[in-house]
Amino acid sequence: MELLTGFGLATAAGLNAYIPLLALGLLGRFTDLVTLPAGWAWLENGWVMAIVAALLVIEVVADKVPALDSVNDVVQTFVRPTAGGIVFGSGTAAQTATVTDPGAFAQSGQWIPVVIGVAVALVVSLTKSTVRPAANVATAGVAAPVLSTVEDFASVALVFVAILVPALVLVAVFALAWAAVRILRRRRAGRPDARSH
Repeated sequence: MELLTGFGLATAAGLNAYIPLLALGLLGRFTDLVTLPAGWAWLENGWVMAIVAALLVIEVVADKVPALDSVNDVVQTFVRPTAGGIVFGSGTAAQTATVTDPGAFAQSGQWIPVVIGVAVALVVSLTKSTVRPAANVATAGVAAPVLSTVEDFASVALVFVAILVPALVLVAVFALAWAAVRILRRRRAGRPDARSH
């Protein structure tokens, strides 16, 4: 389940770096839907969330303006993978610690979720950065705000699916188990006892 969450969050970060970061911070601080590991609790800090929110506003505006969106994509090529690593790592409950022994850290595997998140977000970001200029040229810039809006909504949707689907799967498993127990009890209650004959 945690891997699905991590992949969903990293994909969302590839579309918009700040939406999953802000969502994790807000959900971790104000709800029980997300419990961030201690190494990632800084995402819930008020200052961090305020800075991420400000960067999100800048990103949303810059990404809607033709030509500026391509410049923004170049800058975000470094930011989105970083955000993808952070949200994948925090979404899969990877722990961060001060690295005092690089060999032990490498063997611990704690870096693997972060690297996977970086790779996922980078692929999505590069795809976006490749498609956007072609769409701008083909539509004389009309596509920029439309594509950007679709990407923003897709990023928000991916965040909530990544967070809620694992919880919904658990609820569904418990509901199915509860239904199975009830059916078995009814069958046993309706079956005559062989000893009573």
